[in-house]
Amino acid sequence: MAASRQPAFFLDYGIYDTVAGRFELLALHTGLAVWRIETLPAPGPDLAQDLTDAVFHNIDTALREIGIGDASMSKRMKSMAQGYLGRTLAYREALQGGDTAALALALARNVYGDEGRAGDSACLRLARYTQRLNAAYSGLDMDRAWSSPLPVVDAATVT
Repeated sequence: MAASRQPAFFLDYGIYDTVAGRFELLALHTGLAVWRIETLPAPGPDLAQDLTDAVFHNIDTALREIGIGDASMSKRMKSMAQGYLGRTLAYREALQGGDTAALALALARNVYGDEGRAGDSACLRLARYTQRLNAAYSGLDMDRAWSSPLPVVDAATVT
């Protein structure tokens, strides 16, 4: 969660420091981590599910703290979970294919809310950051995933 809150995202990458902007960054980081952890031998898939459950529990708690009521919480959480799954799939497919343009397009659509931004410098920088983060996560083994903090890429150093 701390990696998704790096000030550089909000100061240098042009991502709005809003509930939606924070969700996009958390979904990006969580989705990549879960992808890598679920490919590890047992109990990797269980650990990946536990991580996902913990993140969405924290999202639920945070939304309640800012005043989202019980009446709309179920619908909101379902929508966020579906969005998370769609985003994660788009990022994975682009990363697996080594397709920076597809990755930038998915990030532009989801993080910036504008596919037209896929070619701008901030979005391309976020694509390079995502590629570096994915590379850092690709070195995870079960011992590191289970007992150590996940690798962090300093967003301020990506150009």
